[in-house]
Amino acid sequence: MDSPFETLGIDPDADEDELVDAYRRRVKSAHPDHGGSAEEFQAVRTAYEAIRAGYEPGDELEPVETDSRRPADEGTSRNGQHDAGAARNGRTENGTGGASSGAGPDSEPEAERRGARVEFLDYDVLTERGWSLTDDDLFEKAAESGLDGDAYGEVFVEPRTNLLKAAEDAGHSWPFACRGGACANCAVAVVEGDVKMPSNHILSEEMLEQGVRLSCISLPVTDDLKVVYNIEHLPGLDELRLPPQHARKMSTGD
Repeated sequence: MDSPFETLGIDPDADEDELVDAYRRRVKSAHPDHGGSAEEFQAVRTAYEAIRAGYEPGDELEPVETDSRRPADEGTSRNGQHDAGAARNGRTENGTGGASSGAGPDSEPEAERRGARVEFLDYDVLTERGWSLTDDDLFEKAAESGLDGDAYGEVFVEPRTNLLKAAEDAGHSWPFACRGGACANCAVAVVEGDVKMPSNHILSEEMLEQGVRLSCISLPVTDDLKVVYNIEHLPGLDELRLPPQHARKMSTGD
């Protein structure tokens, strides 16, 4: 079995910047959407986490605490295996449900039967209309503006489904590149509600405090969310982007 260093293609004495660069490069090429496989994708993530946890050459590679779901569960396929239950027009009638981040064992079965309602808005609308992420009535203005279903709407997110996949299952084309939390192409601003990310490799504490999250690995933990997507060009995020695999406006069926 390859060592974590061999999996990432770096020397054992590589510094932190080289490690992150290697991970960002390998996690994209290993993804099933980009010609890799689910097993290769998970191996790359495990190798990265092992090195970050202090792995040294010769150590026995122990299981690493990572998000063990297959990439298909993290928004990586469009084969219909995980139906988000949302209408193609981006709006749903079921606006209730959700999993709480502090739920105990007794509440887990209930959480699995429910989901979250996510109201979304395209950042391009803000720039076109002179709105700001900090506007208290941002989503009220959006609801009254007659925007099309890609610019503004709602999706329902099933438990264990990330924001990006839920949007794609509803027929939307949100930006993405690596799908492994290694770039900022899929970044969103969480204006209301909360999500959890199983790991964070690139976002600064300041970005997190501002509500920036990566939609490809973000799972809702509140019943309702309001998010602004397509924020990839905001200051501080642009340099964290990777060349996208698909044009942002391309249909998810192409």
